[in-house]
Amino acid sequence: MRSVTGKILEAERPDITSMQRGACPALAAPMQTGDGLLVRLRPAGGALTISQFRALASEAVRHGNGILEITARGNLQIRGLRAGSVEALAADIDAAGITVPDGVAIEISPLHGVDADEIADAAEMEAALRNRLSAFLSCPRLAPKLSILIDGGGQFSLSTLVADIRIVAQHAGQWLVSIAGDGQDATPLALGSADAAINAVGDLLQILIAHGRQTRARDIDTATLRPQFPQIDSIRSTCPAPQKSSFVGVTRLRDGSAVLGVRLRFGQAKAADLISFLTSTESAGGTEIRLAPDRGFFLIGIGETEMPAMQQAAIDHGFSVMAHEPAEQIAACVGAGACVSAFYDTRALAGQLIDRVPDLFDGSLKLHLSGCAKGCAHRRADLAIVGSAEGYGFVLDGLAADRPAARIAGGRIDFAIERLARLIEAKKGAGESSAESLKRLGAIGLTEALQQE
Repeated sequence: MRSVTGKILEAERPDITSMQRGACPALAAPMQTGDGLLVRLRPAGGALTISQFRALASEAVRHGNGILEITARGNLQIRGLRAGSVEALAADIDAAGITVPDGVAIEISPLHGVDADEIADAAEMEAALRNRLSAFLSCPRLAPKLSILIDGGGQFSLSTLVADIRIVAQHAGQWLVSIAGDGQDATPLALGSADAAINAVGDLLQILIAHGRQTRARDIDTATLRPQFPQIDSIRSTCPAPQKSSFVGVTRLRDGSAVLGVRLRFGQAKAADLISFLTSTESAGGTEIRLAPDRGFFLIGIGETEMPAMQQAAIDHGFSVMAHEPAEQIAACVGAGACVSAFYDTRALAGQLIDRVPDLFDGSLKLHLSGCAKGCAHRRADLAIVGSAEGYGFVLDGLAADRPAARIAGGRIDFAIERLARLIEAKKGAGESSAESLKRLGAIGLTEALQQE
C-alpha cells in the first residue's frame, strides 16, 4: 500500500470537472457535486482510532465545507472540496497515519476481531486478499464501482448488502465465494480454504478485467464461469434469508464487553458536532470506531459505567443511539443551503414528515428526499420526493431521475404532506404496511390524493 499522497501524485489525474456520476469518487478521482468536490474513503479494515477520526473531521473543515457522511455501505465521504484542496487533504490523511488501500474498496464485517461470535476474522482475509491480488485490485479495467464484500459472521453480518463478489466465512475454516447478489440470492462459485477462496477471487477478477470497465459480475453468464469454477453446479448455498438488524444502540458481546452503535442522522454530520462528541468519547475511554453499513459506526472501548453518558452525548450532538427511529427510513441529500443543485431543504421536509405523517414510518418504507433529480443520497426507494424548478415530484418504487407519478407546485408542500397523511390513515388496510399500502394504491391513488382540494 502506498501513501495516499503518493497515489494522487502517481495517478493520471482525471478532469475532475467532467467526472460523471457512477464513478467511485476516490481521492485520485474526486466527483463534482453541487457543493464542490466529493471524495469517498475506506480506511483499512474500516477502522479508525478516535484521534484519526477527529483529525478527518478537522480536515473536512479545513479543506471542505465541514460536512462528513457515512454511506449506506459504511464508507466515509468528505464534501465541498476544491480542486486545489484535494492534495492537501491527502497529505493530512497521511500525516494522521490513516491507510487507504489501493484499488477496489473492500467492505468487511464491522466488528471483526472484536465479536467473539464471528467465524473468521474478515480483516485478516482482506489483508491476505490485498497482498496476493494487489495488481488485479488496482487494474484500471475493473468497473469503477465494483464491490467486494468479506463477511466473517458474528452478530452483525453483511447478508443484506449486495456485492459483485461475496466472500463469506463458513464453519470448518472454509469460505464461500459467490457473485452478484445478497446473502441469499448470490450465485455460489467456489467453496474451500482461505487460499482456495483467494484464488477463486483472482480468477473472477481476471475475467472481469478481460471484459472491461463496463462489466459487473451480474453481466458474466454461467457458461463463461463454468470452465473456471467446476463447483458452480454442485454448491448449494445454505445461507439463511438476509435479516437486517439495526446496529444502533448498545450491543453486548459474548465476552461481557459492550459496543455503542451510533448512526448519523440521514448519514451526515457537521464536523464540529463530530469533533466535540469524539473528544467526549476519548475522555470516557473510547479507543476506536468501526464504520458500519447503514450510515454509522460502532464505538469501541467504552466501559459499562460510562456508556449511559456516551449515549446522552451522542443524542446531544444530533446522533441516533435508538434503533428503528423514523429517520432510519429516510435517505436525504444535503439539500438546499448546502448544495447549489438542490431545490429544497431536505432536512426540514424530513422533520415535517416525521412529525405529521408518523404512520408512514412503520419500518417497512424507504423514503428518499432528493433536492434534485440526480439522487445523490440513495438509489431505488419506495417513495422519492424530488425537487425541481417547478416544485416537487413524487416517484413510486423508483429512482429520483424517474418520471414522477405526481407533481405539485413548490408552495403546496404543506398541503401535500397533509394529503399524504390522510391517504395513509384512510387507505392503509388492516395488517398492511406503509410500503404495501403505497404499492397497492399506485400512481393513480397517489395522484388523486395529492390533487384533492
